[in-house]
Amino acid sequence: MGDPLLFFVMISSVKRAHAAAKAIKPSTSKIRRNWIILKALVHTDFKLRYQGSFLGVIWSVLEPLMMFAVMYVVFAKFLRMSDGTRTYPVVLLLGISSWQFVTDSTNVGLRSIVDRGDMLRKVHFPNYIVVVAATMGALITYGINLGVVLIFAFAYRVDFTWRVVLVPLNIIELYCVTLGLTLIMATMYAYYRDIAHIWDVLQQVIMYGMPIVYPLSYVLRRRGIVGKLGKLELLNPFAQFIQDIRHNLIAPATQQTIWNLFPNSLWYVKAVPILLMLILFFLGIFVFSKNSKRFAEVM
Repeated sequence: MGDPLLFFVMISSVKRAHAAAKAIKPSTSKIRRNWIILKALVHTDFKLRYQGSFLGVIWSVLEPLMMFAVMYVVFAKFLRMSDGTRTYPVVLLLGISSWQFVTDSTNVGLRSIVDRGDMLRKVHFPNYIVVVAATMGALITYGINLGVVLIFAFAYRVDFTWRVVLVPLNIIELYCVTLGLTLIMATMYAYYRDIAHIWDVLQQVIMYGMPIVYPLSYVLRRRGIVGKLGKLELLNPFAQFIQDIRHNLIAPATQQTIWNLFPNSLWYVKAVPILLMLILFFLGIFVFSKNSKRFAEVM
C-alpha cells in the first residue's frame, strides 16, 4: 500500500479484531475470529476506497450512473440498440451495475494478497479472508447501486412480479462465480503481475461479448450466424446470471434468459451456466488453497 498512514490504519484495525477474537471460547474461536477479522477488513477497505475523495462513497453511485448515461446515448439513442420498451433504461442501468460489481471485485481482489502482503506477515489469519473482504466490499457497493436501480424502476413504473423473490438467489450465483474467478486471479497475480493488465483487456472483451450495453433481442433478431450465436452468449455464467437478475427484477416479459430461449428437451444446455459457476467456484477455492502457503515466498 502506497500511503504508510493508510497501511497503519488497516494493520491497527485488523490487530484489534484479532485481539478481540482471542477472547472467544476455544470451541468457536477460529470461526468467530475469522468472522470478526473479515468484518474489520470489509469496513476498513470500504473506508479506504474513497479516502481523500471529496465526494467519498457517492462515487459508488456516480460511476455506474455516468457509464449508464454514456452507454444509453451511444447504444440506445445513436446506434438504436434498444428493445423499444419504456423500462429499457432501467434494464441497462441494472446490467451496468451488475457488471461493475464483477469488475470491482476482481480488480481489487486480484491485487489483495500482494497489496496486503506485509499485513499478512504481521497478523496471522487465513489468506482467503483478504480476497473475500474485497469481494464483500464490492457487494456492499452493489447493494447501494441496486437501491438506485429501484428508484429508477419506480420512476419508470416497472411492474414488479413474484419473480423478485428469485433475485437474491441470482445475486448469490453471480457472487459465487465472481469469487471463484477472483481467487484464481489473486493466486496468479501473486506470481505474475501481468495478470492485472491482461484482465483489464479481457473484462472489456467480455463485457461487449455479453448483452449488457445492448439488448439480447437485438442480437437474436440478426440473420445468419450472428443471430444463432446470440443464444450462446447465455452459456457464459456472468451473462446468464445478470440476465436472470434483469428478468426477475425488472422485465420478465422482455428479458430473455437461457430458461426460456431453449426448449426443456435441452435441459443439459440450460444447466451449463450453473455447472460452469460451480466449477469456477470450487476451482478457485482449490487453486487458492493449494498455493496460499507459498504466497509469503513469492511476494
